[in-house]
Amino acid sequence: MPRVNDPDAAIFCSDLSIARASADTRVVDGVSIRLMPGETLAVMGATGSGKSSLASCLAGADQRDLRIVGGTGEVAGISLRARGRARRIRGYRTGHLVQGVNASLPSRLTISEIVAEPITGRDRKVNERALALRVAALLDELQLPIGASEKYPYELSSGMRQRVAIARSLVLDPQVLIADEPYANLDVDVRPAVRDALLRRIEDGMALLVVTNERELVTDLAAQVLVLRAGHPVGVGRHLDDVLWTPDEATRIGG
Repeated sequence: MPRVNDPDAAIFCSDLSIARASADTRVVDGVSIRLMPGETLAVMGATGSGKSSLASCLAGADQRDLRIVGGTGEVAGISLRARGRARRIRGYRTGHLVQGVNASLPSRLTISEIVAEPITGRDRKVNERALALRVAALLDELQLPIGASEKYPYELSSGMRQRVAIARSLVLDPQVLIADEPYANLDVDVRPAVRDALLRRIEDGMALLVVTNERELVTDLAAQVLVLRAGHPVGVGRHLDDVLWTPDEATRIGG
């Protein structure tokens, strides 16, 4: 059978199915995605619908309890089944914002060290001044206060830590960003800064897959929509208003 893929897509999946190894039960079943550079897709659905499992798999997170059991998928041009060097390269090309990550930032590292870690963990020789300027620019873009870079996570509010985690996910200028609830814990007055930071990169060609049930975020990003229920795709649309109902009796998405 010929290989099914789309080399031009930032994220491509065809009939992708993911199972939990511990229980051999499918948490994602038959999902197909074609997301091009500069496009945004919002994955929506109730708790337990498989949204975060799909995001983790696409991001290449170290989820040993998850395994691909059907279909094909690529992110940033590299197969989801790739191992070794190809898997590492896919990781460099893909930013990942994990749900609730702000609560688990390394407590012994300063904010600047946390944001810079994707670079320092990859490159042995780093221009320290250039890196410091890059981190400072990201923190400023996300409206974190002057001096935050030398603080530790416990010294910041939950909303500030969330913006630190977002900065960390963007520091490598990823081709693809997979973000699970990026607006979590953010005050209304700083959401526009996060929105604008994402939109600038989308305009420059970054593809964004965002896991959320927030109508505001989906609208802000003019995102396409994929709705999951019990791991199955039950609704798709070019815009949120194209997907008004799910088969789950009268559950309105984003309402």
